[in-house]
Amino acid sequence: MPRLVMKFGGTSVANVERIRNVAAHVAREVAAGYEVAVVVSAMSGKTNELVGWVKDADGDYDAAEYDAVVASGEQVTSGLLAIALRKAGIAARSWQGWQIPIQTSDAHGSARIEEIDGARLDAGFKRGEVAVIAGFQGIHSETGRITTLGRGGSDTSAVAIAAAIGAERCDIYTDVDGVYTTDPRVVPKARRMERVTFEEMLEMASLGAKVLQVRSVELAMVHRVPTTVRSSFDPPDAARPGTLICDEETDVEQQIITGIAFARDEAQITLRRVKDSPGVAAAIFGPLADANINVDMIIQTVSGDQSTTDMTFTVPAADYDRARTVLDRAHDTIGFAQIEGATDVVKVSAIGVGMRSHAGVAAKAFRALADKGINIRAITTSEIKFSVLIDAAYTELAVRTLHSLYGLDQA
Repeated sequence: MPRLVMKFGGTSVANVERIRNVAAHVAREVAAGYEVAVVVSAMSGKTNELVGWVKDADGDYDAAEYDAVVASGEQVTSGLLAIALRKAGIAARSWQGWQIPIQTSDAHGSARIEEIDGARLDAGFKRGEVAVIAGFQGIHSETGRITTLGRGGSDTSAVAIAAAIGAERCDIYTDVDGVYTTDPRVVPKARRMERVTFEEMLEMASLGAKVLQVRSVELAMVHRVPTTVRSSFDPPDAARPGTLICDEETDVEQQIITGIAFARDEAQITLRRVKDSPGVAAAIFGPLADANINVDMIIQTVSGDQSTTDMTFTVPAADYDRARTVLDRAHDTIGFAQIEGATDVVKVSAIGVGMRSHAGVAAKAFRALADKGINIRAITTSEIKFSVLIDAAYTELAVRTLHSLYGLDQA
């Protein structure tokens, strides 16, 4: 029998009534002949509540005990869904990450999956059971401690399990009915896409689209797991197909730009009059890397006498103050004259595999933004995307301009 992994997020399992609705979606796929594994998140808001309890208990908490607490939200949901499925006449049992086991690194709070042994799940399928699996969690084999995968980790759990059991596909159910060309709240004409490539989805997820966690898309691409984004709020007997994330195909390649993403959580830092000499970049970005601060867009402008340079780059807004502190401490090593920064910026990106075979795609956007009076602070490009850093006040205008420019408004 073919196998299917279904993942349901927090809003989909927010209460017992919603869990019964999830059970009806699962029953549909069981009736269609699938062996089903279901991965669930904690009920909406529950993880935040658990995190709050940990911080109230001790602001300087132990990371391993933090994981022990926050992983309990998914345990509750998996048990309730197994009960609901049995009530509906479907054989089911709940599984915690450590019971399967899902083996991870020991980086508590942000562990990475290293191995999944699917033998116990296989045995359950042979018994005719639906496997209801607590997402977001695993176990470190050496310490025997529960680990969690970081926010959005249930998506990663689902794709990893799909790869481990050889599932036909992985369906991610959420509160939207697919992946859109951009945020419909910003552009009402945004359209749901029938399919998008792994590479495009990876770029969109990393550049601000909140539909899927980046690591889950990476896993899906590496293991070639077709993944569908669907809505759990559709009636179970009339569920729409959603958006399929898959390998690149000819009909996908015909679209030059697939979608427009934007990220408001960016901050810009500029170091003025840095000595232009070998090793200066390492002196700047080495300490930031040691502090686990990710640097994205980088622009270097050399002075007229070629003795000094201005270095501009972006960091996550949440790390802005920490990044400035790190750089101030390294001032003597770097030798900059002044440090400047801005947090009222946004990164807007255009993504599409069609950029590989079409010239002038980014230049067209730069002209359109200039015509709207939007100044570009920084630019970065790759084979299938380009990003611009602009003032946050122009976010909606820029997104709408690019969405229309590349014909994404058209049905």
